[in-house]
Amino acid sequence: MKILGIETSCDETAISILEYDAKKRRSRLLANFVYSQIAVHQPFGGVVPNLAKREHQKNLVPILEMVFKKAGLLRKQAKNTRSEAQLEKIKDILIKEEDLAQNLINFLKKYQKPKIDLIAITKGPGLAPALWPGVNSARALSYFWNIPLIGINHLEGHILANWLPQKEKEWTKIKISNNIFPAIALVISGGHTQLVLMKKIGQYRVIGETRDDAAGECFDKTARLLELGYPGGPAIAAEAAKFKILNLKSQIALPRPMLHSNNYDFSFAGLKTAVLYLIEKLKKEKINWKNLRPAIAYEIQNSINEVLIFKTLKAAKNFRAKSIILGGGVSANQSLKDLLTSEVKIKLPNIKLIIPKTEYTGDNSAMIAFTALFKKERDNWQTLEADPNLRLEK
Repeated sequence: MKILGIETSCDETAISILEYDAKKRRSRLLANFVYSQIAVHQPFGGVVPNLAKREHQKNLVPILEMVFKKAGLLRKQAKNTRSEAQLEKIKDILIKEEDLAQNLINFLKKYQKPKIDLIAITKGPGLAPALWPGVNSARALSYFWNIPLIGINHLEGHILANWLPQKEKEWTKIKISNNIFPAIALVISGGHTQLVLMKKIGQYRVIGETRDDAAGECFDKTARLLELGYPGGPAIAAEAAKFKILNLKSQIALPRPMLHSNNYDFSFAGLKTAVLYLIEKLKKEKINWKNLRPAIAYEIQNSINEVLIFKTLKAAKNFRAKSIILGGGVSANQSLKDLLTSEVKIKLPNIKLIIPKTEYTGDNSAMIAFTALFKKERDNWQTLEADPNLRLEK
């Protein structure tokens, strides 16, 4: 079984082809590509939705062609066997995306139907302008090739990214034991920070989430205040590393928002405000605050990570979890991974900690294709819609 995965929930245009061997319960990536739009959004200090949409519209078809070619599934048409009515239908599906429609039509005229069995597309959550080009392209391909289609929850993909194939083109056994459930999943991706009680794959209950800014948003906003650029997570981590290398003691103290609240929710807007007030205070006192950037970045990182880990361990203990699963772009933060590993080892030594490979922490289409393996239902290309506010729990 071969699955085409497409991801356009934010500022990455990603397409993958995953092959699954049901008899041996193993999978491999035949091709996997992620185009990052960071350079496009950097001048604005964050993702601009309409620019993200434009980049997806421009890049989806070239990446699709490249991925199929890499997977060895691209065959040129001997002659045009499709009617004009079928091609017009593509225009109808992509009626608001004329350039993308024309590029896709040219691709479909040029190449034969590939030997794939399923199309998996991120339907949400995410930025609406970014989601729609991917969803509509998947709908068009499903219609034109008469291949089943399934919409995937982006956040579930981040959880299951922990079991993606280790190396491209190499078979990897899928080893998801029931012994890891119930599990607590900490999903920290873009505008989402959630603690999820996972009883099995497909059965989720969100027990805690952000009330305002997510962890990733807080990293971006505080990095902007510190004039460190975008994306904020890596920028804060790099600046914090300078402070750690010097082995100094921080004189900066920032709050740990909602650390001891009687729930599992998060709130990071107050931390951003505290950083803003700190910088303003330093300026008024005529202190060169830029010399303190490593110390401030170190404290920001510690504040966010300590809150995330404290709440995660609290949930794991209270719900008697057998494992903790990490997922999402912020989980690439090495300080977070190191501290979480240490805290679990000391405080919950009998719990299994599952952390994804760094290359699978960010938004990617491999996790979307892989998640489709665990779904029996299929969507109708005529009715599938993007859902920017899609919930993980049903």
